[in-house]
Amino acid sequence: MPLSPEEYRAPLGRAAQHAHDWLDSLPDRPVKPRDGIEQMEAAFERDLPEGGTDPTEVIDELARLAEPGLMAIGSGRFFGWVMGGTLPAALASDWMVSAWDQNNGLRYATPAAAAIEERAGAWIVDLLGLPQGSAVGFTTGGTMANFVGLAAGRGAVLEAAGWNVNRDGLTGAPRVTVLAGAEVHSSVELALRYLGLGEPTKIAADRQGRIQSSALIEALDQTTGPVIVALQAGNLHSGAFDPMRETIEAAHKRGAWVHVDGAFGLWAAASPRWGDALDGVDTADSWATDAHKTLNVPYDCGVAIVARPGAVQAAFTAHTSYFIRDDAGIADPMDRVPELSRRARGIPVWAALRSLGRSGTIALVERLAENARMLADGLSKLPGVEVLNDVVFTQISVAFGSDERTRAVTQALIADGAVWMSGSTWAGRDVLRISVSNWSTDAEEVAVSVNAVARAMDAVG
Repeated sequence: MPLSPEEYRAPLGRAAQHAHDWLDSLPDRPVKPRDGIEQMEAAFERDLPEGGTDPTEVIDELARLAEPGLMAIGSGRFFGWVMGGTLPAALASDWMVSAWDQNNGLRYATPAAAAIEERAGAWIVDLLGLPQGSAVGFTTGGTMANFVGLAAGRGAVLEAAGWNVNRDGLTGAPRVTVLAGAEVHSSVELALRYLGLGEPTKIAADRQGRIQSSALIEALDQTTGPVIVALQAGNLHSGAFDPMRETIEAAHKRGAWVHVDGAFGLWAAASPRWGDALDGVDTADSWATDAHKTLNVPYDCGVAIVARPGAVQAAFTAHTSYFIRDDAGIADPMDRVPELSRRARGIPVWAALRSLGRSGTIALVERLAENARMLADGLSKLPGVEVLNDVVFTQISVAFGSDERTRAVTQALIADGAVWMSGSTWAGRDVLRISVSNWSTDAEEVAVSVNAVARAMDAVG
């Protein structure tokens, strides 16, 4: 059946209208979904029709059935799980990515997508003050960005020990010891599991979750064989940054590879405000971050950065006769990530950075932190509220007395629906965890959010 461009016009027009309706609803709608998973499963529980359905009808049905079960993650009152919103240029460019449908694996096959992503990667490296010439790959998210950096590190430290992991696998290889802070994020642990490296050896952390330099140095002295050190730029509950320069210098003296998990917090390196807190972060070997967090591009978009391109290419380059390589001999996008086939997810990163510019990106990062500080200050004035962390970036952990009361207030807040903040546990206590990640959050929404917490406290009594 020949392609008829006209066939796209009506369904795309309806999709655009539904998208506008959704975006128009965000300032006023409750953040929580109106319906839960049971209602959604019932709404979509039907047999596959024997015959086809007009594409426009499909889009209308999809929008109608899904709307009651959608979380307003793009709302300025959503503070859950470090999920950002979507900048206008990033959203619009993501629509273009789907329309263009480029499989961004090979420079030769998709030169526009490859060139755009290469420029976006160079901008990120420049903004964050990381080593020029670092390899940048765009992954599904932080877990796979950590996977990329740790895979490059695994190969590098084993090669230094005389073992070729690509040729010989891990059976019989020298054991790779991974040292990480006591509050290492689960995405790092998951990536290590994927890589066959097992659980990390956890090093003592201070009360804000920062790895203790002296404890790490002691562990390095006591460890034999290949070593990877995993540091953190942005603790999940406190937002705190591991001490970088001292720990990285000690790790490198030991011959270790240093990887930094900076899912949301690495973006702080764009601003001089966090120059001291992140001093030395540029001396690590690899870094992971998410663009769909602090930078506010659509899901999904992780960013893996490796200072030694050869290490990441050794881990991921694939060879087959039907791949047409660029005559320039430059690495292809697929040489920096696990997938051979993927959407050009770096294009919305380019669009976001192009629309913001350097000053706008810095202002975005600083504004998120300022809103977190404003929110923490407002909450701390409510009787019985305890802000448990030093609010150094965009994360806030709050308790309301006992664990039972904290859980009850959290449940009442979620039931209220005006804002979304999620429960967690930290330092042996139940907490209400707040992540300020949306570019559109303003002072009015901060005030609305403080009032919502106050209502939840009143409801609990």
